[in-house]
Amino acid sequence: MAITRIHNFSISLDGFATGEPQSLEAPFGHAGHKLHEWMFATRSWSPKGAMGADNAFAERHGPGIGAEIMGANKFGPPGWQDDPEWRGWWGENPPFHTPTFVLTHRPLPPMPMEGGTTFHFLEASPQEALAVARDAAEGQDVRIGGGASVVKDFLAAGLVDHMHLVQVPLILGRGVRLWDGLEGLEQDYSIEAVSTPSGVTHFTFSRKAPVAD
Repeated sequence: MAITRIHNFSISLDGFATGEPQSLEAPFGHAGHKLHEWMFATRSWSPKGAMGADNAFAERHGPGIGAEIMGANKFGPPGWQDDPEWRGWWGENPPFHTPTFVLTHRPLPPMPMEGGTTFHFLEASPQEALAVARDAAEGQDVRIGGGASVVKDFLAAGLVDHMHLVQVPLILGRGVRLWDGLEGLEQDYSIEAVSTPSGVTHFTFSRKAPVAD
């Protein structure tokens, strides 16, 4: 059965998934790339990267994914909708290789790219976006790619079946927090934690089966 997944989603010790202010020069604000250094050091990211536990988690990001949903702030910096030349951060061959749905209040025509990625721009609720993405995924899983506001909305709506969260040992102090408004979320999931030599802790949230009446 196809499920909805989140992978490699990194947060600070104080729960921030990005810093501020976000811009073309600083996509993650004052956080820079600190939240993702663990991933950049793995073989799944670089041919010279390390194997080991971090890599084992990181490489689960891609297999079995048939579509992705992301927020407008993941697709581009503030104001990208006003730039007719903007085609995302990733160049002409983005790493998704699937239909990819960008949630925005200013929808645009579909944007086909090299490598099998087509960006579709939707103004839709999480439930509506997931229904569209599931159709496009053709029986494979749907990945919720971020940023933090989109992940939070899908968690709050009860639409996430599996989440791989990575807690990075730093304090950001400001930015976009993941957990606000999600009190009691842990009751819906079985949670496993694995700490690695890089200093990060991988949390795996797996939705619990409904309790029969």
